[in-house]
Amino acid sequence: MQTTNHILMIRPVDFKFNAQTAGNNKFQQESSDENVQSLALKEFDGFVAMLRNNGVEVTVIDDTLTPETPDSIFPNNWVSFHDNGEVILYPMFSENRRAERRKEIIDRIHENFVITRIIDLSANEANNVFLEGTGSLVLDRVNRIAYACLSLRTDEKVLAEFCSKAGYKSVVFSALDDQGFPIYHTNVMMCIGSRFAVVCFDSIPDETEKNTLRRSLIDTGKEIIEISFAQMNQFAGNMLEIKSNTGDDLLVMSEQAYLSLESNQLASLTKYCKLVHAPLYTIEKNGGGSARCMLAEVHLPKV
Repeated sequence: MQTTNHILMIRPVDFKFNAQTAGNNKFQQESSDENVQSLALKEFDGFVAMLRNNGVEVTVIDDTLTPETPDSIFPNNWVSFHDNGEVILYPMFSENRRAERRKEIIDRIHENFVITRIIDLSANEANNVFLEGTGSLVLDRVNRIAYACLSLRTDEKVLAEFCSKAGYKSVVFSALDDQGFPIYHTNVMMCIGSRFAVVCFDSIPDETEKNTLRRSLIDTGKEIIEISFAQMNQFAGNMLEIKSNTGDDLLVMSEQAYLSLESNQLASLTKYCKLVHAPLYTIEKNGGGSARCMLAEVHLPKV
């Protein structure tokens, strides 16, 4: 299935602007507010409460003060969980993000879910090539397609290794922001749902790559909902479809992303999902990621 009812989230203890990631994440802006951690924690807890109130099962694990991991709130970059029991660990660009890969987190998930194999791609860090989980990869899990825009954090050779080991084929392209800078993660410019796709096609300068992406989405039965650069910059591409415990389809996003959407886009999306959102302004500004980045989907079989 494309969606799951169970989500892993990491509760921050020292969330802040990460200088190691800011060079290639143009969505990040350092805040002068001294209360970034407390504001982010309030947003995090409110987000978890909103998800649970909508029938989503959320496993929350507290981060630790040591080692220093300011971006631990975004676990989807270092791990993904698959319905065949596989767990995949990913190579991370930033050195202080590599410490987010904690065995005790995998062990906690293993208490309630079946893990048959761990595929560890992190050795690629020694060669300075990276693939940052479902930030770099937007997965069509049903059709086994990994969509990826190349960047310093998304290397084509590591992508090929992922596809070989996980049984996916790739659709690869380059994507630039409105200033011509490479987009750091695919999941800020597109989202794949069960029956729809949200995409900022304006960010793909090569017409052949753009047409290849469009054709793949059409061939796999997705209604395409296009967003603008301005909407992408408000994290309208950073959404995730989730199931509630009663089987309802939910599309999770930030309040900023929701407010950026126009009436025709809202009408298209609400044909498929209930739209749910929460204010994440502090996290978005300082971390350069939004709702989807905070959610690691657990597709593993239950024990």
